[in-house]
Amino acid sequence: MSGAMLRMSQADHVARAIIERLDGKVVLGLPLGLGKANHIANALYARAAMDPSISLRIFTALTLTPPEPGSLLEKRFMGPILERTLGGYPELAYAQAQRGGGLPPNIEVDEFFLQAGMWLNDPEVQQNYISANYTHASRYILDRGCNVVAQLVAKDARDGAESYSLSCNTDLTLELLKAKAEGRTDLILVGQVNSELPYMPGAAELPPEAFAMMLEGPEVEFPLPGPPKQPVSLTHYAMGFHVASLIPDGGTLEIGIGSMGHAVAHALILRHRQPARFAEILKALAPPDDQLERHTAPFEKGIYAATEMFVDAFLELYRAGVLKREVDGAVLDAAFFLAPRDFYAALRDMPLEERGKFRMTDVGFVNELHGADFDKRVADRKGARFVNNAMIATLLGAVASDALEDGRVVSGVGGQYNFVAQAFALPDARSIMTLPASRQASDGPESNIRWSYGHTTIPRHLRDMVVTEYGVADLRGARDSEVIARMLEVADAAFHEDLAGQAKAAGKLPASHQIADFAADNTAEALGERLAPFRKAGDLPPFPFGTEMTEVEQALAPALQTIKAAAASKTGVAALALRGVTAGRPDERVRDALSRLGLDQPKGVAERLYARLVRGAMAEP
Repeated sequence: MSGAMLRMSQADHVARAIIERLDGKVVLGLPLGLGKANHIANALYARAAMDPSISLRIFTALTLTPPEPGSLLEKRFMGPILERTLGGYPELAYAQAQRGGGLPPNIEVDEFFLQAGMWLNDPEVQQNYISANYTHASRYILDRGCNVVAQLVAKDARDGAESYSLSCNTDLTLELLKAKAEGRTDLILVGQVNSELPYMPGAAELPPEAFAMMLEGPEVEFPLPGPPKQPVSLTHYAMGFHVASLIPDGGTLEIGIGSMGHAVAHALILRHRQPARFAEILKALAPPDDQLERHTAPFEKGIYAATEMFVDAFLELYRAGVLKREVDGAVLDAAFFLAPRDFYAALRDMPLEERGKFRMTDVGFVNELHGADFDKRVADRKGARFVNNAMIATLLGAVASDALEDGRVVSGVGGQYNFVAQAFALPDARSIMTLPASRQASDGPESNIRWSYGHTTIPRHLRDMVVTEYGVADLRGARDSEVIARMLEVADAAFHEDLAGQAKAAGKLPASHQIADFAADNTAEALGERLAPFRKAGDLPPFPFGTEMTEVEQALAPALQTIKAAAASKTGVAALALRGVTAGRPDERVRDALSRLGLDQPKGVAERLYARLVRGAMAEP
């Protein structure tokens, strides 16, 4: 503990006090994602930018930066949605400087996890990226001499006893405070109160004396950022149903953010509420001679979550009675959270005792097994299924999830390796990697399953289960030739011949090998046909847990995706524009969409072209 806490209402006063206390040499730790004390960080940046004698080094991860829409259509479509989900969030000054051309010489920023795809073409950010497992980040922070952590906190004053909660980011801060208690660092903790942040009880709670300074006041309040919900595609739904059938009742689950997590959660809820319908959809997706152990029954015992990230999908599973197996009174242990804005409101509105079922703790607890309570962690995490997203998988089972072949970082390793390692350390656990079998590149379709790839996140000796929209490849303990054969069975049929040829040329697959007949139907068209009745019946809604989009925006979203795909070639744009001209008089749905984009009365060549493209994309086939 650090003694009496200094209370301040001006961020610049906090920054000045920090700089004076640390003699102008500030090594600032900012929590990952949501938990950054933005006003304090910006005030420190402003002072350092004006005074070259101040040294400011920032160590952080996942700096939340609003995306910059490219085309006129994207700007007009995304503008109002971004205002609803990110409006009012104060952008971090160091990120603005990085986007604007660079940082001053006396300011450095190191990140170990990047906002996905945001910094691919920024050399400074790419060069300063630190590749690290999430569980190793705290030691790197300490090694760099971190002397202050600035964190967003929640405040509670029940019964006159004032206390604070680390809320969304117990992950590394608890580990750093433990190091301080053990005398391994003398860093100071500085807080910034945010009234929208849910007060999470338990290990997240700290007394006032744990903080050296606290910033609080109306001028430093701001709405929490909430990444908008993404529509769940048929591809993700297919993967989600496969994954949901691999999760045993009474087991343990880890999933990540985004539409893939929503697909898994929706499939699990359907399995729980309508097991016969779930089995029917799974039958439409699984190969005819499927030998995998599939789970289709409702959840009697329920599942428990041990996950680094508490995503909104877990809250939906809890509400549905799927997430209900308790471990020491908790249905979930997590290290941080970041979710749409309705998630924060739901936690704030929940009674404190119930909120305690969602236990925020240090990242080492959820991402690792070693510790004094090793045996208990192993027993508690029975039947674990760790579900993570990949970008590329090789025919031999290696996975790339964080960077491109040329070394540019898309996001980061985070905790993915930790969970894969746990899957092999636990007696009945599995690692499940999900990836679409192919993607649309600028010059046409590309397979996400390759013979080889120039970057690896998870090596082939840790290969386990790989799930695409076409099925599940069970790779654990299999021979290389078996692994290749199973990966081919879940690859897009358009790439079968080339992939198999490369494997045969390398002598890793028998020259006589024939890909299973059912895999010839591994096409987007065939998948769409198999799932069409279920989508029509409402079993596969684009937004299973609601959306920030209006009905007009929901109708527009797939049309804009069609336009984006057509923009890959001049002929594609011309064909879509011609379709818009010949589509006839626009109906009310199309007129509303054009009005939403300000194209109902287009002016100039560009607006007229965009209006035709929208009409073409929304025309009934």
